[in-house]
Amino acid sequence: MDDRTVLVLNGPNLNLLGEREPAVYGHDTLADVERLCVATAARHGLTVDFRQSNHEGTLVDWVQEGRAGIAGMVVNAAGYTHTSVALRDALSACRVPRVEVHISDIHAREEFRHHSYLTDVCDHHVIGRGVAGYSEAVDWLAAHAAGA
Repeated sequence: MDDRTVLVLNGPNLNLLGEREPAVYGHDTLADVERLCVATAARHGLTVDFRQSNHEGTLVDWVQEGRAGIAGMVVNAAGYTHTSVALRDALSACRVPRVEVHISDIHAREEFRHHSYLTDVCDHHVIGRGVAGYSEAVDWLAAHAAGA
């Protein structure tokens, strides 16, 4: 990874996009999301390192790996958004811009989803815009990298 790389991290169950609760998350798959991110980044001369894990420690390791020297990070921590102090602490150690993304509007869902441990350690938030939110997040990082 280098300073033209956007690291896109996806948490638990996002590998089931398109199958799991399509009324909430839509019919796009994680592969569709990856293609969207790659295309959006390419328009800005950026590349994407796209990853998904169901394991909290793996996500923490990846955040630590990308904490410096890249254009920025897009994080959809999924269920770990509401539970993971470890992921929050890893993100707080980053020296790159971080965008928190949620496909659904977490504030309009079950009460336990209303609190995000990541919000205060991320620089920008895209919530409830479907998978297009990933593209918005990459656009924001590109603008930030360009000094906007």
